[in-house]
Amino acid sequence: MDILQSFLRLHVPQGCKIELFQAWEEIIVTPHQGGAHEDVVARFARTVAREAAGELYVSTHKGLITPTGRFIPDATVAPVGRFRGQEPWSPPTGVALVLEITSTNPLKEREPKRLGYAAAGIPCYLLVDRDEERVTLFTEPENGDYTALVETGFGKAIDLPAPFSFALDTAPLR
Repeated sequence: MDILQSFLRLHVPQGCKIELFQAWEEIIVTPHQGGAHEDVVARFARTVAREAAGELYVSTHKGLITPTGRFIPDATVAPVGRFRGQEPWSPPTGVALVLEITSTNPLKEREPKRLGYAAAGIPCYLLVDRDEERVTLFTEPENGDYTALVETGFGKAIDLPAPFSFALDTAPLR
């Protein structure tokens, strides 16, 4: 049995999420994050709902199938209705942005998830790196990685491209 089949057969304890890092042949089970982590996601979702030029849906538990694994971003942003009727794991077609906030293992968000999202063609990857005290927006996925990035310390704005079309204040994401 290969690692994907093993992954798909696992039963996840309540209150945990499971992700597959195929390139590293690793399955990671993590408990849901604490209040500070969830506060960042909630503030981001509220800002998107209030400021985005297009009508977008922010999901916090959507499993995405990428060429390098199966990941559950801290937030997945797509047009309203994109995930209606979808299975728990779905291709990222139509996803405009994924948000990750570094956790106890920040390396997984900095590299393997970034590469997986780029390989899947997700246009924007927003990384809130609490250890490095910075926010990075990766864009223009090509050949398995993002070719452009904008990075700033907390407290400065980052311009999000269409369909967002607004400057994201990074201070509340601290």
